[in-house]
Amino acid sequence: MQAFAWRGRNNRGELLEGVIDADSADAVAAQLMAGGVVPTGIELGGSSLSAPKQDFWQRLQARPVGMEDCLVMTRQLYTLQKAGVPILRALAGLEASTAQAAMVEMLQDLRASLDQGRELSTAMARHPKVFSPFYIAMIRVGEMTGRLTEVLLRLSQHLEFELDIRARIKQALRYPAMVVVAMIIAIIVINIFVLPTFATVFAGFKAELPLMTRMLLGFSAWTLHWWPMVLIGAAGGVMAVRAWLATPTGRYRWDRRKLRLPIAGEIVLKATLARFSRSFALAYSSGVPISQTMTVVAQTVDNAYIGNRIEQMRDGVERGESISRCAAAAGVFTPIVLQMIAVGEETGELDGLMMEIAQMYERETDYSIKGLSASIEPVLLLIIGVLVLILALGVFLPLWNLGQAAMGRGGG
Repeated sequence: MQAFAWRGRNNRGELLEGVIDADSADAVAAQLMAGGVVPTGIELGGSSLSAPKQDFWQRLQARPVGMEDCLVMTRQLYTLQKAGVPILRALAGLEASTAQAAMVEMLQDLRASLDQGRELSTAMARHPKVFSPFYIAMIRVGEMTGRLTEVLLRLSQHLEFELDIRARIKQALRYPAMVVVAMIIAIIVINIFVLPTFATVFAGFKAELPLMTRMLLGFSAWTLHWWPMVLIGAAGGVMAVRAWLATPTGRYRWDRRKLRLPIAGEIVLKATLARFSRSFALAYSSGVPISQTMTVVAQTVDNAYIGNRIEQMRDGVERGESISRCAAAAGVFTPIVLQMIAVGEETGELDGLMMEIAQMYERETDYSIKGLSASIEPVLLLIIGVLVLILALGVFLPLWNLGQAAMGRGGG
């Protein structure tokens, strides 16, 4: 994208001039005409003026566009659209008000795509790392129905819910994660510094050591000797697991298995169903057909197993079955939710009841997340107790026996 210096006259015949970033002079002319200005001259003025100049190190450290940035942009677009600002001017205003290089580059691409005649949803589809398939589908629905302002408001609420759930989970896992990291560091320090010292001391006694002590010393010696292979094996294992999870089969099996985890499984299920219910209500209330709604929502629940169940519901609806019967056959909803779906289907208020289901699951998810740390702490204390017991038996028991033997000889 380059900077073009332009001159033109508005509807009152006044002479105007300025600089616009665009891909070509035709794009500049189209943008000026859309703003009610008839261009009289357009000249290439060099590189882009709005994009910040960055060297290689700055580009390497540049922060990508995240979900928080997407939420802020969606709220701003909603406010500007509600005020009647055209979408091109709205994007130009957002571009001028942000200092983040990645956001500026994305907004410039959106403007350039709109200048070339593309729809906003098509332009956003060029940035899949920023806009999810559900986001793009909802923008497309807003363009088709003329309800883009309402869709932007609902999308901002949806993104706010997603960010709130992620923040609560991170907050709940912060303390357990710190304890696990401290345990790992303690084990490494003990293996590298403590146990080798005790091994030298025990070797000087020339006495038979207990089984637990021999196991600890053997593990320490093996770790010190083979630590490069341990690191390579760990890195290879992580890469293999990630490659397996990248396959459809691996992701499906893992998503199904993590729903059955002892502590986190219930939270994952409730959060996923809350996301499904809110997305379904948002799409359905915006006028999306039921089959297309389920297709889009199945791609945005972030769980292959639940997504497969939603697609089965869609297939049943396309065969003429009721939504409540298909939901019961899915096997993931509680009886209360199934009853609410049936009532909503009969009364024609399915979107409103689905939003109530989402709020119910969100409350349950919030309650479960608040108790997550309290549920994990006993498990961590048990693991720490077992490690301390092993170290006590392996390190201090032989010292105790040797001290007892020395005291016995001294008393004799």
